[in-house]
Amino acid sequence: MAAQISVIFFRTVLMYVMVFAVMRIMGKREIGQLSIFDLVISIMIAEIAVFALEDRDRPLYEGIVPMLTLLLIQIGIAVLSLRFRKIRLWFDGKPSVIIRNGTINRTEMKKQRYNLDDLLMQLRSQNIDNIADVEFAVLETSGQLSVLPKENSRGNASGSKKSQGPNKSEAPLSTLIPKVKYEALPLPLILDGKVDEQNLKQVGKNRFWLKNQIQSRGIHDIKDVFFCSIDHKGRLYVNAKNKK
Repeated sequence: MAAQISVIFFRTVLMYVMVFAVMRIMGKREIGQLSIFDLVISIMIAEIAVFALEDRDRPLYEGIVPMLTLLLIQIGIAVLSLRFRKIRLWFDGKPSVIIRNGTINRTEMKKQRYNLDDLLMQLRSQNIDNIADVEFAVLETSGQLSVLPKENSRGNASGSKKSQGPNKSEAPLSTLIPKVKYEALPLPLILDGKVDEQNLKQVGKNRFWLKNQIQSRGIHDIKDVFFCSIDHKGRLYVNAKNKK
């Protein structure tokens, strides 16, 4: 009896250490921010640990090897996702615009199987009770709703997500570029040194214009830009790569 208890204790401690180590190596994102891919990997690891604990006649390596295999798959996909945006979009999906300029996108809601009760609940959680006061509402890949209130209603939406402090690379654009007249989310124009041609075309600009804006901020080449985006008011955000 004592020997059986010792075996159960040892297997439980070992599985705990294994699962804890694997989850730590996978990353520090909160559960609510996990992508579908990460969530599937996490569930499978938990199931493997349960099987290893329930079947004491099964060798421990039959539980440890699958865990390590899943860990390697997760790390491999994560590395590829950092280098290739298409792979990242394939595994993580794309955010969905649910509200634009106070108008609900019913087609996108139906596509995401997202109902009005869910929408209103998440808006209330950010102290917004009127859809007309919403400039943009985006359903993130994690299932969280990001809300950008209209300018005249931000004072009443104190619970909504606040923008981060100004970046050193930001500068007034009134003397640099004309106002961009389009209604859309802040669009990424450069991702890790690569231009998003589709978004650039959407705002009616070209590579020559983009390169001029980058150079006006002291950055010689587009390849030296880590991230660049433009919002619906024509404000450009530029973040240069850290040069070693």
